[in-house]
Amino acid sequence: MAIPVIDFSKLNGEERAKTMAQLANGFEEWGFFQLINHGIPEELLERVKKVCSDCYKLEREENFKNSTSLNLLNKLVENKSGEKSESVDWEDVFTLLDDNEWPERTAGFRETMAEYRSEIKKLAEKVMEVMDENLGLPKGYIKKAFNGGDGDNTFFGTKVSHYPPCPNPELVYGLRAHTDAGGVILLFQDDQVGGLQMLKDGQWIDVQPLKNAIVINIGDQIEVLSNGRYKSCWHRVLAMPDGNRRSIASFYNPSLQATISPAPPLLEKESEQVECAYPKFVFGDYMSVYAQQKFLAKEPRFEAAGAVSV
Repeated sequence: MAIPVIDFSKLNGEERAKTMAQLANGFEEWGFFQLINHGIPEELLERVKKVCSDCYKLEREENFKNSTSLNLLNKLVENKSGEKSESVDWEDVFTLLDDNEWPERTAGFRETMAEYRSEIKKLAEKVMEVMDENLGLPKGYIKKAFNGGDGDNTFFGTKVSHYPPCPNPELVYGLRAHTDAGGVILLFQDDQVGGLQMLKDGQWIDVQPLKNAIVINIGDQIEVLSNGRYKSCWHRVLAMPDGNRRSIASFYNPSLQATISPAPPLLEKESEQVECAYPKFVFGDYMSVYAQQKFLAKEPRFEAAGAVSV
């Protein structure tokens, strides 16, 4: 079984209705799918691969050799328990925001990644407009909900990760199983080294590497806004014995001040009230809960955030 691959360019042609149906299936039945022909130039994506790989080699690799991940793995090997760790990830990671410190020593990194972030944010907003349409919501509803009204107050971050070759992949995960806290996640993953898996119907399925595709997955806030029609999906990254897996995930999340709740139009169906399956909460309160419970069941997170926000 493979996750769906959808040609995003066909939204603008004779196959629009068919493509919208494919996207609806991706949102509702999977929570994970891949977009091809998404509009981000191939030349830019090739530059992104180069500068991120160069950055790891030049500015990150040496530090990983002294990382908590490596030290813990060495202890697990010494203990010989054979049990997989649930307390650490075999991952080197840093986050790019508009106003934080970026790597400075890698040629072309800042210019390339700023251009990429601009392009991937525009794609995120197009994907959210498709969600609006498929859910029967007014155009721009999700974006406005994330902003807490008009303006541009959303959080847009890009996480640059590398998963180096692991000498004992049976003892650690690259990244432990979790759902994403926020809204829409757009992942530009390695097209050579696999390891990403998503959970569907109790089975872990590989998210197959596909050159220059963008993987879309749904975060917890979209699940709430859609009143459960679109569900955030559990996923994980396996540690691999060979290859250095590159992963560039961009997160289009609500403002920390935004109030998130099921969209009122989805709670009305031909004058019949639909049960509201999720509490109302402030996203910042949800993130406080998520920071402590990221790798635990998501339903108690919703309830805890709702209790805090009342």
